[in-house]
Amino acid sequence: MISGFRLMWMMVMFDLPVVEKKDRKAASKFRKLLLDEGFDMCQFSVYMKFCGTRERTTKYVNIIKEKAPSNGKVSILFFTDKQFEKIINIFNREKYELPRRSEQYVLFEDITAEN
Repeated sequence: MISGFRLMWMMVMFDLPVVEKKDRKAASKFRKLLLDEGFDMCQFSVYMKFCGTRERTTKYVNIIKEKAPSNGKVSILFFTDKQFEKIINIFNREKYELPRRSEQYVLFEDITAEN
């Protein structure tokens, strides 16, 4: 099994203008792109995806660079599965546990177990 220190997650955070109708449309299109690419929404402008390895993030970085709206700010962060498991979320003043493994992680783990 691959170490949790090598398994990679990717987070996309953005602050896009939404005052003009064309800007709202561009922001909505960008959110839909992220969902279509398999990202999960954590907050309205924060999306995450388990990518497996660092090399597999390149595809998504290129798509985001190409499709990001011309206005606003988009940031991409990378972190390991071990770092991901230490995230603390508070919802309504109570600690909220994220699911330990995404469906993608379970699928990836099954594939690597065969080899």
